[in-house]
Amino acid sequence: MPSHFYAILSRMKNINRWGLMRNTRQENLSEHSLEVAFIAHCLALIGNKRMGKSYDADRIAVCAMFHDTSEIITGDMPTPIKYYNPEIKEAYKKIEAVAEEELISMLPEDLRDDFSAVYSPDPEAERLIKAADKLSALIKCIEEVKMGNLEFKDAEASTKASIEKLGCPEADAFMAEFIDSFYLTLDEQRKN
Repeated sequence: MPSHFYAILSRMKNINRWGLMRNTRQENLSEHSLEVAFIAHCLALIGNKRMGKSYDADRIAVCAMFHDTSEIITGDMPTPIKYYNPEIKEAYKKIEAVAEEELISMLPEDLRDDFSAVYSPDPEAERLIKAADKLSALIKCIEEVKMGNLEFKDAEASTKASIEKLGCPEADAFMAEFIDSFYLTLDEQRKN
C-alpha cells in the first residue's frame, strides 16, 4: 500500500515562517527544521562533553528535524498568537498532537512505533529542542536586522531574553561561543 508520508513532508518547503513579519528573505519550515536539528545536536554534544550528560545527540537531532512537521497540517501559527494565553497554548498543543497522529497514520504500519517515539522525545531532549528552536529564531532575527530590516529588532531582543529565561546551560554555552559570529560578514567569519 503506498504511503504519502514523505510526499507530505516535502511540502514543508512551501510553508513560510514569520507570517506576521515583513521578511527580506523568506524562511521556510524545511530550512528551519534542519537548522534546529543542527543546533539541537550541538547542544546535546555540549551537554555530553562539558556537563557530564549522556544525551543521545543523534536521536535528539532526528527528533528536532521532525519537531514542526505538524505545521504541514496546521500551518505556522505566529508566536504572539500561539502563546497569547494558557488556553490558546494548550489548545494548540492538542491540535499539534492530532496533526502528528495524522502524519504517523500515513506511514506503513511497521514504521509507526518508531515515528511515534520521534514525535515524543523525553523531557530532556524536548528541552534541548525547544532551546534550539529559540536559537534558530534568534539567528533569523539577527540575519534580518543585519539586512536593515528593523521589523525584527524587537523580536531579536525578546528572543534573546526568552533564551536566557530557559535556564539551559547548553543554550547559554551556544550563545557564548557561536551567536556573535552571526553578526559578522562572511569575510570576517573566515578570518579566524
